Amino acid sequence: MSLKKDKQKVIDEVLDESHLRSFFSLRPPEGVNADYNILERAYRGMTADYFAGFLELFVAAGHDINAQNPDGKTILMVVSGHQQAGEYIEVLRQHGAVV
Repeated sequence: MSLKKDKQKVIDEVLDESHLRSFFSLRPPEGVNADYNILERAYRGMTADYFAGFLELFVAAGHDINAQNPDGKTILMVVSGHQQAGEYIEVLRQHGAVV
């Protein structure tokens, strides 16, 4: 049996505003808040610098930075449990995220 190769890590990828805005069209799984889904996917797919720029667009577009997942947690609550999320936590707070 052959195993799939791991995806190659993309280094120095440039995300322009159009790419950042493309996250707004992501559709959540059933039972998941759309804004929470967008935030989680952006957090998992962006460096802290790109995430900061994304949050500017996200908030300006009227999305809810304090949207909750099915467990009642905001993205800030979830990210706060990650060891290397300091920069993400900082930019989330700067944009109005609360615990």
